Amino acid sequence: MSILQAIVLGIIQGLTEFLPISSTAHLRIIPALVGWSDPGAAFTAVIQFGTLLAVFFYFRGDIARMITGVVGGLAAGKPLRDRDAQLGWMIVLGTIPVVILGVLFKKSIESEWRSLYVIAGSMIVLALALMAAEIIARWRVAHARELKRMDTLSWKDVLFTGLAQAVALVPGSSRSGTTITGGLLVGMNRETAARFSFLLSLPSVLAAGLFELIKQRHMLLSTEAGVTGLIVATVVSGVVGYASIAFLLNYLRKRSTYLFIVYRLALGCLLLALLMNGVLPPD
Repeated sequence: MSILQAIVLGIIQGLTEFLPISSTAHLRIIPALVGWSDPGAAFTAVIQFGTLLAVFFYFRGDIARMITGVVGGLAAGKPLRDRDAQLGWMIVLGTIPVVILGVLFKKSIESEWRSLYVIAGSMIVLALALMAAEIIARWRVAHARELKRMDTLSWKDVLFTGLAQAVALVPGSSRSGTTITGGLLVGMNRETAARFSFLLSLPSVLAAGLFELIKQRHMLLSTEAGVTGLIVATVVSGVVGYASIAFLLNYLRKRSTYLFIVYRLALGCLLLALLMNGVLPPD
């Protein structure tokens, strides 16, 4: 790919990885619209290293406390001795579903599930799920129910949110979208749902990126142009991703996710129309 293509794909990844609108969908749809080839699941997984670093840098204080808590707890023989240690192990627990299901459905994720019909359908269905979660969240607020923060999350909350994250294995679902939906459904406030979503992404995105880089290294690193494109897209996605995290957390402090719900519904319906009229090929 050209440097321009790498920059565009990096911007798309950085913008859409953290907003609940699906980075995978946009990395399939936009290249298809402009006549570029599908960058592929391996490329998509590897350039997530950029957004992964954005999460590490933005939440470096939280991550340092969790690591210190986990290591200190293990050293003392009390792995759950404080809240920081508990949150670290909660991230591990929430990651288990996506790892198991990712391995079981890997072939489908990389092939037939990348069909634009699948992506359009998941864009619409998950928009409706997020809308339902918003309605429930508003009901809780209207009935003076206390919403959960990071320091009040339970193990059941985390496991349910981890199961929701696993739904994002279907392209078009959006990892941040499914985990924010799961967080709202278990009673988190919007900012906490987004914050936990970002932290929960760390193990799974790191594992997926390393796996694809090792497995597909001969294809991804076979040419100088390919290596350059991969590096450029990764760096750009990291810079844009950091800005996206800051934007979304600030946005959700005062606003709902309805803007993203409407966008998902509109894009999903538009994509279906383009497919049904033969403007875009599904595969």
